[in-house]
Amino acid sequence: MEGMTRAELDVAESRDFALGGRPMRPRDAATLIVIERRAGAPFVLMGRRHRRHAFMPGRFVFPGGRTDPTDSRIPVVRPLHPDEEAKLIGSGARASSARARAIALSALRETYEEAGLLIGRKDAFSTKSRHWQGFAEHGIRPSLDGLRYIARAITPPGRVRRFDTRFLAAWRDQVAVELAEGGPTDELEEIVWLPIGEAIEAEVPVITRTVLDDLDKRLATDPELSPGGPVPFYFMRANRFMRVVL
Repeated sequence: MEGMTRAELDVAESRDFALGGRPMRPRDAATLIVIERRAGAPFVLMGRRHRRHAFMPGRFVFPGGRTDPTDSRIPVVRPLHPDEEAKLIGSGARASSARARAIALSALRETYEEAGLLIGRKDAFSTKSRHWQGFAEHGIRPSLDGLRYIARAITPPGRVRRFDTRFLAAWRDQVAVELAEGGPTDELEEIVWLPIGEAIEAEVPVITRTVLDDLDKRLATDPELSPGGPVPFYFMRANRFMRVVL
């Protein structure tokens, strides 16, 4: 995607985004890449969005969605690693620990809602938030210390919906409970584990393919995903899609 003009990107993403939206500020969003090694090869969890959806219909994606600022109030077993928190906080007027925590917890919540995976540890947990009742029912307190920040991407202008998405990663052994019936929502179907190479060639959005390629390269040099690693950031500037490393 790096270096593509807005017109080129509009064509590449025409299946995934409704074009022609009014100018709008991107909304915070979070997505989680759950990784498992099989015979030394990394596999990732993906699900196909229903074809009736207006946003990325029929595409394989990672669990994720819009960030809910109230997620920052959810108690956790352990917080984000300091190096990961610092990268998520970043800089700017809206930078804060609470925002970084909300982004990370939103990724966990969405992964439960869409894929039925509860990431955390067995521990007493209760909350008044209706969005976290699944964790309470299964006695799982979320934990953030194993999350790794992989990439960030802002949806280009001219879309009906725009998101400032943080791509986070977690290993499958951080999953405390896997619900056989999947998550309580119908956002994703055909939930599958794919080798990264196959996932890159699957029906995935352009940005997902780009992030998968970044993840594949990072795992080749940093197989354990050390805290504070490089984070590619994709955004549109001066009619060109840019890539910088945070």
